[in-house]
Amino acid sequence: MQARMKNPAVVLPDAMPAILDLVKAAQQGGVPEKTLELVHLRASQINGCSYCVVGGALKARKDGESDERLHAVAAWREAPYFTEAERAALALAEAATRLADRSDAVPDAVWEEAAWHYDEKQLAALTLMIGVTNLFNRLNVTTQQVAGATW
Repeated sequence: MQARMKNPAVVLPDAMPAILDLVKAAQQGGVPEKTLELVHLRASQINGCSYCVVGGALKARKDGESDERLHAVAAWREAPYFTEAERAALALAEAATRLADRSDAVPDAVWEEAAWHYDEKQLAALTLMIGVTNLFNRLNVTTQQVAGATW
């Protein structure tokens, strides 16, 4: 496989630092890093972004995430490995990634469950991480970035 072009965020020199600043801001929102990594991985799976799925799983594993949990992210509802707070974050990630799948893109029940587990700052961090992940996924999928390659 070969990418169609370099990642657009690398081609335009001001783009990547700005995007990484958004990631850094999300990481400072009080949500456990493992939860943010799970959210990133799940959104990337939904979007078919092999670059982010592979990279996200490798980063999470390096940061101490278990193989069982990484292997079960795609089936998190049926897997016993996730906390209720992580489940709420994963449900929010799915809804916010699949915006066109239903008329009520992010149902109140999904939001309320997330709000039960996370305060406003943490919800902002989760929402920002989901949005940035979707941005990365769209850049990578459109330009066919190769999983495991470096930019």
